[in-house]
Amino acid sequence: MDNELDNQDQRFDLMLEQIKGLFFEFGIKNLNMDEISHKLGISKKTLYRFVKSKEDLITRLFEYDQAKWLESMKLLGSQQDNAIEKLFKVSLMVYEEMKRFNPMILFELRKYYEQLYNEFNAKRLAIISQSMTINLKRGIAEGLYREDLNNEAVVAIYMSYLVEIHNNTEVCKVANVTFDELFRVMFENHIRAISTPQGVAYFEKRKKEIIESLNNNNN
Repeated sequence: MDNELDNQDQRFDLMLEQIKGLFFEFGIKNLNMDEISHKLGISKKTLYRFVKSKEDLITRLFEYDQAKWLESMKLLGSQQDNAIEKLFKVSLMVYEEMKRFNPMILFELRKYYEQLYNEFNAKRLAIISQSMTINLKRGIAEGLYREDLNNEAVVAIYMSYLVEIHNNTEVCKVANVTFDELFRVMFENHIRAISTPQGVAYFEKRKKEIIESLNNNNN
């Protein structure tokens, strides 16, 4: 019985990944349950074995993404990196996820599923905020970040930067820069602002490798 439930969970997880891809490609409003089941190659009856409605499907997608985020954060937390390396990896993960959410998807979520989106976004931001708060404390303990930082303000400002570079497409058009270039400058400016001379020296030593890591991640 347990194996059967595990197989069903794995099958549904695979379906959720496929459905998420469909939403990114076609938009949320443009796909009804008939079209989703057809594109998945299953009957609508089979799809309704897993979800009750399209709203329930979107809720399950949010829950699935939330679980993946927690797992990714836990994995990053277990790695033996210093605070600067960890901050880069978390920032890159947040940035890459935001890049996938194109403006159309965000508009549809906010317009048609506002409560679900707000609840999901609040939980996501809470996870990121907690991770960055832990990172600041670790960086201070390692001597890489300044001791005089207002941790709450630093986290709030940095998170707003991450969100803003995704939402404000006009900035990139006017400045004639890519989102990736904007992210690199934002991350470097943030590190230089919060770091001790030791932290800045470490970043300078690793700057080339960090940028290459970002480039490889986007290829």
